[in-house]
Parts: sequence; C-alpha cells; structure tokens
Amino acid sequence: MMLKQRTLKKATSATGVGLHNGEKVTLTLRPAAADTGIVFRRVDLPQPNEILATPDAVHDTRMCSALEANGARVATVEHIMSALAGLGVDNVYIDVDASEIPIMDGSSGPFVFLLQEAGVVEQTAAKKFIRVLKTVEVIEGDKWVRFEPYQGFKIDFTIHFNHPVFEHSGCNVKIDFARDSYIKEISRARTFGFMHEVEYLRSNGLARGGSLDNAIVLDEYRVINADGLRYDDEFAKHKVLDAIGDLYMLGHPILGAFFAYKSGHALNNQLIRALLQDESAWEYATFEKQEDAPDVFLAQENSLFPEPVY
Repeated sequence: MMLKQRTLKKATSATGVGLHNGEKVTLTLRPAAADTGIVFRRVDLPQPNEILATPDAVHDTRMCSALEANGARVATVEHIMSALAGLGVDNVYIDVDASEIPIMDGSSGPFVFLLQEAGVVEQTAAKKFIRVLKTVEVIEGDKWVRFEPYQGFKIDFTIHFNHPVFEHSGCNVKIDFARDSYIKEISRARTFGFMHEVEYLRSNGLARGGSLDNAIVLDEYRVINADGLRYDDEFAKHKVLDAIGDLYMLGHPILGAFFAYKSGHALNNQLIRALLQDESAWEYATFEKQEDAPDVFLAQENSLFPEPVY
C-alpha cells in the first residue's frame, strides 16, 4: 500500500496572543485537498490573502520566521509548522485574523494537541518527500548548517550561549525520528530569552506578548520561571523544534540528516534555499509500498492517532 498524503478530518480553532505584537488572535486549522500544501490565510484582510509556505515566502527571520505574499504577512509560523511536520500533515489551511500566529505556551505542544483533536486522515495522493542526494552546507562566521544524505530523518544540533545556566544544560541534541518521538522528546520545549533582551525587544516593538507563561526567561544567573525546565536540555530541544518548522517550509518532509551549530531561522532558511537551487543535490521521492519507506515515516503514518502530548 502506498504512503499517502495527510490532512485533517475536521476544522479546529484556538485563541491566543502574538508573542511580538501582543495582539489577540484566533487561529483555525481546516482540511485541504491533496497537493495543496501548508497555506496561511489572513481572514481579517478585505480579501483573505493566501500565503503558501515555501522557502521564498520567508521574508523576515528577526526573532521568528515570518511569511509574506500577496500583500499579507504572517509571523511566528515556525512552531505550528513544526507540529505539522512532526505529525506528518501535508495539506492544511491555517486561517488567522491577525499578523502573527498565537504563541500559546511557547512550544509546539498546544498545536500538536489541536491537530490531534481535529484528527488526521489519509488522502488518495502519494506523499512526496525531498531526498537529499549530496552534502549542502551554509557557513556564516562561526555558525553553520548542513544537509547530508540519509535514509530517514535525523538532527544533530549544538547551541552555544555564554551564560551560567548553559554550563549545566545539554547544549547538543541528537535525535533520529525513526526511534525518537517528536511529540514526547521535542514538542514541549519552549522558546527562551534573556531579561536584558526582552527589555530591548519591547523598546523596539517586539516581545509585547511575551511572559513567563509562554517562554523560559533567564536573568544574569538563572532561569526565573518558578516551574523550571521541562527537559534538561530544553533550550537545545527548542532550537530543534524551530529547525523542524523552518525546514518544513520546503513543503515536503526531508529524507536526510540535518546538522547545525549555533543556527537560527535565517541560516535554516538559507540552507533550504541552497538545497533547492542545486538541482543535483536533491530529488522528489514517493513510496508505492509502505515497507519501502524509512522507519521514521512508517511509524508516523501508521499512527493516525499519535500519543498524547501531556
């Protein structure tokens, strides 16, 4: 049996605030036909403007990944994109009535919950993958990102911050999704920031919706959230969560290995653009027989009701 595309069984909605603009926003996820892709719609504008998630649609990577097209903008899309990638959803409409996706609790967990609540259904069309055929790398100063061929999907991500907390928190995450669960290991990792950065961001009109309810905040010495960390290596895992969302701008799951050192939204986006530009570095792949697909995607496809987030 062929490995098939997936969409939602029914529509589902949630309300929250934007991390940067602080505005109340309602988000509605709706089923979409095969080969639609991930489409954001600004339903508050005179005509609902559609933005297809693609590498070229990413126009701003300052503190988030923001998409722009057809005169519309939707910011902070990386967490919901990450959840869609983690649950293997290929086609969906995402309606929002403001310029930013709600931050929820700062992780992708609430979006995973929403997707589970809606339910996921297989479609008739073959699921299409982007298979990495050769190494592609982008280097910027002491930061770098790289794709390598791999029959599956795995990530090796290293962060580096000159702060006391990081001496005791894991700064490297290696995860292979053939054996490790996105939902259990990655989805609950929250975004993080430093007190001095928050003050600077707010003075520049950003982080207006940020709070201890939707981010890990560090002062000069420690985590100031009363409940501490959800994972020992939550900081590095959140960077992995972000990267999964940024890479899913390709519109298809990746067959390959992703390595990163000190990367962020900008470098992640540069890498997927570099991959697509080199036509010898990748190809589309489908699987007529499920048993021919890598274990990571078999596990995802066979689990139309994935394990709960909480």
